[in-house]
Amino acid sequence: MRESLALPIEEQSQAGEARRSALALASHLGFNETDRGKVGIVVTEVANNLVRHARDGVLLVQAIEKYNIMGLEVLALDTGPGMDNIGECMEDGFSTAGSSGNGLGAISRLSGFVDIYSIPNAGTAILSQLWASPLPTSKPLENLEIGVVCLPKPGEEVCGDAWASIINQERSLLLVADGLGHGPQAAQASTEAVRVFQENVNRSPQEIVAAIHQALRSTRGAALAIAEVNFEHQSVRFAGVGNIAGSVIWPDGSYNMVSYNGTVGHEVRKIQEFTYQWHPGAILLLHSDGLGTQWRLERYPGLIYKHPSLIAGVLYRDFKRVRDDVTVLVARENV
Repeated sequence: MRESLALPIEEQSQAGEARRSALALASHLGFNETDRGKVGIVVTEVANNLVRHARDGVLLVQAIEKYNIMGLEVLALDTGPGMDNIGECMEDGFSTAGSSGNGLGAISRLSGFVDIYSIPNAGTAILSQLWASPLPTSKPLENLEIGVVCLPKPGEEVCGDAWASIINQERSLLLVADGLGHGPQAAQASTEAVRVFQENVNRSPQEIVAAIHQALRSTRGAALAIAEVNFEHQSVRFAGVGNIAGSVIWPDGSYNMVSYNGTVGHEVRKIQEFTYQWHPGAILLLHSDGLGTQWRLERYPGLIYKHPSLIAGVLYRDFKRVRDDVTVLVARENV
């Protein structure tokens, strides 16, 4: 079963299909009957909102994991009229479409976590996370909170992109890989890159890229980038080959990181690691070329302070290239 789905929601029958797909994924992830019921209600309410209010509505449903507990992330994206007052819209009984007005309130009550980003006349993004078991309250926050959109080219069953992360208190490693082309052979290359990454997490980004380069010689190859955030040294080490874009953004500035041309596993002119300053409270953004490069986060007031999944979702909504697989990974420091 695919654990990341993009479901267009423009009519009521598609809302029903989204509910069935989400429930099937929840069962696969080990949700019990009660928690599957919550999933069904949340997805139904979110999808109905898209049908009633949205333009170009899409529902992203994917498996997530935290503290070894499986969860389901629901991300609703649209280019509809947006919300003037999110707090008012969350109140039971508020409606602009003649309904009972309980949708957003129910979503908030039943979800483990909810976040919303909306701009009047520009669209809305609603994030809901639900968990198969309660998250422990005694666990310390991980240093990085991650949000990812990773989806295949429309019409493909498998995604040629892949990503991986290793998060700990001292350093965190993030990988995005884009297998050459799309389809099963691209997926084979990116999956192999993830395997080698996970076997070499104690090495530097440059050394991991070199190891992946050797391992991918029997595949069609990939573009990839690895970023290491070191919180003690307040630094980012970055090594990239091919067109994986990497940026660090904070409220007062940003910078783009340097990758070299080439295809890992085939022709690599140079593997070099660059070190940059990390800014407390910053976000790190990696994306494949399935996302256009013309995005500018400062054009979205307040989005930088939202959950990383909302940031990834909004950029996917507005800048995806429909002729390719796409990955957008956003990591925010928990401070």
